[in-house]
Amino acid sequence: MARRCEFTGKGPMSGNNVSHANNKTKRRFLPNLNDVTLQSEVLNRGFKFRISAAALRSVDHRGGLDQFLAKAKDDELSTNALKLKKEIAK
Repeated sequence: MARRCEFTGKGPMSGNNVSHANNKTKRRFLPNLNDVTLQSEVLNRGFKFRISAAALRSVDHRGGLDQFLAKAKDDELSTNALKLKKEIAK
């Protein structure tokens, strides 16, 4: 399973651990992903997604899954989310 948010496309970033002696070693910054079930008001059922905490806040801010997907850009969404967006739009 990829470490990528299904709604925003956020993925791992690379950087450095920096010690007190200013030694640098490579590390990865992973996104804060959560497995959540979101309810669609239009389709009256729940859908499971693996999204970042920031995306979950955005869904809540926009007023739910249906409104979030309506405004979301297609190139950022995963194939599952894109399929659901088209199903809701019908």
